[in-house]
Amino acid sequence: MAVYLDYNSTTPLAPQVVSCISESLQNHWANPSSDSELGRTARRTLDSARERVAHMIRADCAQDIIFTSGGTESNNMAILSVVDWGRQYIPKPHVIMSNVEHVATSKLVEHLASKGIISYTEVSVNDDGYLEKSDVEKQVRSETVLITLMLANNETGVIFPIRAIGSWLKVLNKERKHRVWLHTDAAQAIGKMEVNVQELGVDYLSIVGHKFYGPRIGALYVRRVLPERVVTPVVRGGGQEGGLRPGTENTPMIAGLGAAALLVSDNLHTYISHMKHMRDYLRSQLMEKTNCVVNCDRFAQLPNTLSAGWPDCSLTGHQLLAKCPHFVASTTAACHNQAQLSEVLLLSGVPKDVARTTVRFSVGRETSRDDIDIAVDDIVLALKSASDLP
Repeated sequence: MAVYLDYNSTTPLAPQVVSCISESLQNHWANPSSDSELGRTARRTLDSARERVAHMIRADCAQDIIFTSGGTESNNMAILSVVDWGRQYIPKPHVIMSNVEHVATSKLVEHLASKGIISYTEVSVNDDGYLEKSDVEKQVRSETVLITLMLANNETGVIFPIRAIGSWLKVLNKERKHRVWLHTDAAQAIGKMEVNVQELGVDYLSIVGHKFYGPRIGALYVRRVLPERVVTPVVRGGGQEGGLRPGTENTPMIAGLGAAALLVSDNLHTYISHMKHMRDYLRSQLMEKTNCVVNCDRFAQLPNTLSAGWPDCSLTGHQLLAKCPHFVASTTAACHNQAQLSEVLLLSGVPKDVARTTVRFSVGRETSRDDIDIAVDDIVLALKSASDLP
C-alpha cells in the first residue's frame, strides 16, 4: 500500500471514530426529534457530540454549534447570514476576503457580487503567502459588514493573523454604527494547531470533520453577539438545529464528529509535536538529497504541511507524482485540477518555474520516518528519470 502524504486533502477515520459511528448506527437510529425513548437516546447522542465539538474550540456553550453537511455549507451559511443582516442597514454590503481563499468562500462571494447583492475586496497575500493585518485594515469602509478569511492556507500551510484581526475589530466595532463580523474557515487548522474561538475573537468558525480524522460532515460555530444569533438557514424546512439547519439529523455521523473532536481535545499537543517532527524530517531529507525549493516558509505554518518544488526539473508536479508509485501527495488543493498550475502559489510569490513543479506534502498522525524515507526515495528516482529524458 502506498504511503499516504495527502492529509490536507482528507484524513482517514480514526479507529475510535469508526467504533463510535458503528455503535450509533446500531443503537441510535431513531429520529432525534421523536419523543420516544429511542428518540431521546438519539437526542442525547447529538447533545454529547455538540458539547464535544464546542469544547474542542472553546465555545461558550454547546448551542453555539450548528451541525452542517461540511465546510462548504458552513462557509455559505456564515457569509449569507451576515449579508442578510447587513442588507437591513446598507443597500449593498461590502465583504472582505483574501485572494487565496478556498472556493467554498470565494465562489459564493463572487456570485453575490455578480448579482449586485454585495461588493467585495480581495486583499492580496504578500510574496511569502502571508496576509498582513494592516492590508486588511485598509480595506474596511463604512459599508463593510464581513471579513471572511481562512485560518490556515490549505496549499502553503501559512497561518493567517486571525487573532490580531479579531482583537482589532473588537475595538473598531465600538466606534462603528454597524459592526463588522469576522468569519474564519478553520478547515485546515483544527487538529493541527490550537483553535480557540475566544482567543481568535471570531463571530463564525467553519469546522470540517474529514480534515481531523472525522466523518464528512461539519459544523458552524456562531457567537452570540446580539440577543439573538445572526444566522440564516441556507435551506428551509423543519425545526432541527434550532430551526437553522432543517432536516433529520445524521446522528451516527454527528456522533463520529464528536468522537473526532474529543480526540483533538485530548491529544492535540501530541499530534502537533509528531507532525512537526515528521514534516521537518521530510524537509531535511528533501533538501539533502534533491535541489528542492521550499515555498512560503518565512511565516508560521501548519506543522504538517510542506510545499516544495524543483525549478530545474523538466516535469510538472503532476507528472513528477505520476512517476512516484510508492506514495500519495498533491500538487494543489484537492478541489482543483491537479494538472493545472496552482494560482494560490503564484499569488503567494512562488516563481513560476517552482510552482510548476511543486508538490504539496501533508503528513498525518500515523506518518513515520520509514514513510518519509520511501517518499524521498521515490522523488529522487523520479527526478533522476526526468534528468535522463532526451
